[in-house]
Amino acid sequence: MGNVNKLCAEALGTFTLLFVGSLTILSAAEGDARNLVIGVGFGFALLMGLHLWGSTSGGHFNPAVSLGAFLSKRLGVKDLIGYWVAQAVGAIVASVAVLVMFDGDAVASTATTVGGAIWPAIVAEVLLTALFVGLILKVTSGDGKGAFIAIPLALVAIQVAAIPISGASVNPARSLGPALVGGAWGDFWLYLVGPALGAVLGAAMCKCCSACKKS
Repeated sequence: MGNVNKLCAEALGTFTLLFVGSLTILSAAEGDARNLVIGVGFGFALLMGLHLWGSTSGGHFNPAVSLGAFLSKRLGVKDLIGYWVAQAVGAIVASVAVLVMFDGDAVASTATTVGGAIWPAIVAEVLLTALFVGLILKVTSGDGKGAFIAIPLALVAIQVAAIPISGASVNPARSLGPALVGGAWGDFWLYLVGPALGAVLGAAMCKCCSACKKS
């Protein structure tokens, strides 16, 4: 029963992140402050999800975070696969909810898209995911005090910094929902490869910092 609760928490948390984030994208007015508004929307959505379900599953809501936890030996392979499936389901349901409320074009407009050249987008997704995963592994390694604030704030910073460059995914599930439901596949491969590489780098970075601290 415990595993079922964890999977439900991951699905619901991912749903919350993408549903609230998508509505923020659709509601944000054009202008200089648009990216900040979207970033705050995603950050607060993550904050909501963490407080609702984080204590049940660990509050990953992101396949890259789950991969980082697996590489850090905090998550078994069966749980990793289960979390990935739950996160994908939550993201897809979130985009379906947007489809029911509006239409396919609205869903497609919430997709992550590359703002210019592909190379800067790849670098942004890899490095920002690495920093995000590294931060999460670091702040949750002890008593977790302050984690529910530090993690959403980090996501806000990432969104504001990278929306014009890569769409600021750092989360394959966040990109999967709109791509599948809205038919906006575009450079979807980037949002699989970039965060995956970033998760590996983030886990290695956290491990290196821990080893240096012990020495």
